[in-house]
Amino acid sequence: MLIYKIFRADEWATLQADGETVGAPIDVADGYIHFSTAETVAETAAKYFSGAEGLVLLALESDRLDPLKWEPARENVLFPHLYRKLRMDDVLWSKPLPLIDGVHQFPALS
Repeated sequence: MLIYKIFRADEWATLQADGETVGAPIDVADGYIHFSTAETVAETAAKYFSGAEGLVLLALESDRLDPLKWEPARENVLFPHLYRKLRMDDVLWSKPLPLIDGVHQFPALS
């Protein structure tokens, strides 16, 4: 199953340059890297990245991430959390997440 991570341009650049990352500030604070599913990623963008430009959407295969835990978050929905550094070789693809008229435009999620 594909899961998704939204990064700001500088966070994405760090992952590309270093080959791994502890994630965004919220990931560091919580002690794990937050991901979203295809069903929750647009809400994540609206809630945590409202008005932000220059975002990048990463897709990852959940079965390849260990230790990945599915834990309740917003409205008790299960979200995937990674309890290790995110590595560049974990990323299947990355695509820009443009902001048009205040709404992030997502590619086809598959």
